[in-house]
Amino acid sequence: QVQLVESGGGLVQAGGRLRLSCAASGSISRINAMGWYRQAPGKEREWVAHITHGDSTDYADSVKGRFTISRDNAKNTVYLEMNAMKPEDTGVYFCNAVVSLKGLVLEYEYWGQGTQVTVSS
Repeated sequence: QVQLVESGGGLVQAGGRLRLSCAASGSISRINAMGWYRQAPGKEREWVAHITHGDSTDYADSVKGRFTISRDNAKNTVYLEMNAMKPEDTGVYFCNAVVSLKGLVLEYEYWGQGTQVTVSS
């Protein structure tokens, strides 16, 4: 199995910045893609950004130009640098990973437990 542990959430003022980290551990052969999602109070979970093993990235329009996703394959870790933050960025941020496990052919998807991000106006 695989565990994803997020860190770096907290309270920040509008216009500020935060950096989230998500470290994966377990019986990992290769992490094929990693991403971030968020869920605001009373809303459904929404995709924020993702990055492939080859470092191709994509972002939701709402964060494009403000957020940067990156990864360290040696550490099985993905980061989300959030700049020029807005109150509407508030929510629980979840890490997601699509993983090939050791000895298995299929890919599996895993989720972290989430980390709270609050942006005050």
